[in-house]
Amino acid sequence: MEILTHIDENGRPKMVDVGDKEDTKRVAVAKGTVYMQKSTLERIISGDIKKGDVLSVAQTAGIMAAKNTAYNIPMCHNIFITGVEMNFIMDEEKSAIYIEAIASTIGKTGIEMESLSAVATAALTIYDMCKAIDRGMRITDIRLTAKSGGKSGNYREE
Repeated sequence: MEILTHIDENGRPKMVDVGDKEDTKRVAVAKGTVYMQKSTLERIISGDIKKGDVLSVAQTAGIMAAKNTAYNIPMCHNIFITGVEMNFIMDEEKSAIYIEAIASTIGKTGIEMESLSAVATAALTIYDMCKAIDRGMRITDIRLTAKSGGKSGNYREE
């Protein structure tokens, strides 16, 4: 039976002590998708959204979210992030924006939650900036696609 590391002997939440762990280089990649109307994507691409440059704002929001993950996810450690890269791919055929966040650190605990938070917040930012013209947008498939470093080793989505 696997032990839940964020629960103490009384069944209450706790933050895991990572003080004795070795520092290692850690990288995590997360992805997600925002589906929208064709006309919405066309307006994002052409820069015709009244609130501004959607992808620049979403990129900034994703980076800020990665940096603030520990404030939003209760059991996350506040870690030193060495880098966050945000990538957006427009798929005009499927009327979608694919979001990728690559976050890295050198430390005692992972960076997965930071990359996931970056994708989720970037997607929500796209929604927020375009909701006046397309309330039917769908945010989907937010997931960890790869990670390296740490005791648990490497992971890659199949």
